[in-house]
Amino acid sequence: MNERIFVIEDDENIQEIVKLSLESNGYQVTLFDNAIDAIKVIHEDSPDLAIFDVMLPQMDGITAVKKIRESNGHMPILILSAKDSEVDKIRGLDSGSDDYMTKPFGVLELCARVRTLLRRAKPKSKAIQTPTLSIDKSTHIVKKNDIIIDLTHKEYQLLLYLIENKERVVERDELLNNIWGYDFIGESRALDVHIRSLRKKFDDDGEKYIKTIRSVGYRFIEKEDIYD
Repeated sequence: MNERIFVIEDDENIQEIVKLSLESNGYQVTLFDNAIDAIKVIHEDSPDLAIFDVMLPQMDGITAVKKIRESNGHMPILILSAKDSEVDKIRGLDSGSDDYMTKPFGVLELCARVRTLLRRAKPKSKAIQTPTLSIDKSTHIVKKNDIIIDLTHKEYQLLLYLIENKERVVERDELLNNIWGYDFIGESRALDVHIRSLRKKFDDDGEKYIKTIRSVGYRFIEKEDIYD
C-alpha cells in the first residue's frame, strides 16, 4: 500500500505543485486548505505523514502541530513555510514537527525529505530496555525505574537516537541533521537546550546517561542494554 500524505496548505498553486510532485513518486495525497479540518481527519485516520503550512486561516500551522502532538507522537510532520528566520525554524521544530523546509522550495528536495521522514518513522523494534530506562516505540512512553518521564517530541527523538547509536559517539552535526533537519547543520543552541532539558528530567549530571565528548558530540553510556 502506498503511503498516505496529508498536505495542509491554503495556496492553491502550491497545493497543486506539492500534490503532483508527491503523486509522481507514488504517494496518495489528500489536500486541506485549513488545519481544523485536517486535525479532525488525522484524529480519526492518521496518515503516514503530514505537511503543514504555517500561515493558515482559522488556526496556524504551529498551533495545529502542537495539538496533534498531544495525542499523536509518531506521525511524521514536515512544516513548509515562507518564514525563514532562525527563530521561526526553531519555533516550528520545537512545536513537534520533524523537519522544516522554507519556500520557495525544490520539488526534488521536498520528495527527498519526505522519503527520509517516512524511512525514520518505520520502527526497527517495538521496545528498548536498559537497566533503568524503558522506551515503548509504539506509544513513545519513556520510563525511568517504572516511572513515566514526560518528554517533548524532540527530547524523545534525541534520547532514542542516542540510545540506538549507543555503541559510538554521535557527532553534534549528525544529531542536528537527523533530529532537527537539513537547515540546522552547524546550529548548536537548539541541541544544547534539549540536552540540558533531558539531563534535568533524568537527574543526569552528564555521567549517568548522556556523556559529553568534548569537541565531538555525545554518547549514551548506560551499559547492559537489552533490545526487544
